[in-house]
Amino acid sequence: MKRKPSQRPDPLRIVAIGGGTGLSTLLSGLKAHGDAVDITAIVTVTDDGGSSGRLRREFDILPPGDIRNCMVALSEDEALLSKLFQHRFAAGRGLKGHSFGNLFLAALTHLTGDFAQAVKVSSEVLAIAGRIFPSTSSNVTIEADLADGTAVAGETKISRARTPIDRIRLNPAAAKPLPEALEAIAQADLITFGPGSLFTSVIPNLLVDGIPRAIRRSRARTAYFVNLMWQPWETMHFSAADHILALERHAGPRLLDWVIVNTHPISGARRRRYAAEQVFPVDNDLLLLGRRSFRVLGRNLLAKSEKVRHDPTLIAAVAMELAAQSRDERLQRKARSRTMNG
Repeated sequence: MKRKPSQRPDPLRIVAIGGGTGLSTLLSGLKAHGDAVDITAIVTVTDDGGSSGRLRREFDILPPGDIRNCMVALSEDEALLSKLFQHRFAAGRGLKGHSFGNLFLAALTHLTGDFAQAVKVSSEVLAIAGRIFPSTSSNVTIEADLADGTAVAGETKISRARTPIDRIRLNPAAAKPLPEALEAIAQADLITFGPGSLFTSVIPNLLVDGIPRAIRRSRARTAYFVNLMWQPWETMHFSAADHILALERHAGPRLLDWVIVNTHPISGARRRRYAAEQVFPVDNDLLLLGRRSFRVLGRNLLAKSEKVRHDPTLIAAVAMELAAQSRDERLQRKARSRTMNG
């Protein structure tokens, strides 16, 4: 892929926090900006289903699935690596259901003795356009307290629970982040959250001890990409403000500078397909959002596809715009400070 030349002496530094397909969508869009951006992904490691869950139980390693998707998104030849890393074995004792990429990361974990090191080595081997860090090297599990008072453990069970989620937590609670991830947060121009599953892809990263504190100390601006649709059972009936309240309930207030919402109507066959499953677009409730301390940015973020998805080019353009604004604001503050102290 031909890289775009940077228009700045130093690339904009963006740290993208999340998991699942939402994070890989943003990373894919950012990659197209080439040398104009320095990309760091901080990825949740709580998956316990499918191939990732099997490898986690059998080999006591962190789940590789979300990391694998990020590697594919940031690879130079995304089409080829996607075919290879996403290849899922349809037969074979012990192999059936596993993806090649998950097995690749599992093998490297055993060779290096450390999952985070395996991610680093594989990123170098594949020459990906950025850095990828698990949010913690601890083998953590998500636990949820539901609105009816019951407790559920494990990402798969939580995502399938048909009772609203009140709060989630990590077990063990004292999971620590990687120093490299904290350094990336400290040096960032922009830190993004989402898009992606609120309770199982975004918030778990913010429960890792030290990450919210590092974000608040960072000079970076922060932005949350609100989901386009309700997520079945996990965020049914959630408005944009409900997403923000859930973030603040788990990570504390004053975490966000920007909230990014889609303003393009979702209509026609796509809306009807989701409505048949009792799933509807997230209400932006802009008046309520406007009363908060952050700023709201509305854009057309929809991909032209059968499923309702964020467009990687459109959300990456927003991220680049906000990162540039953050960098310029910081430089202006430095200039004013020099003038006052001069």
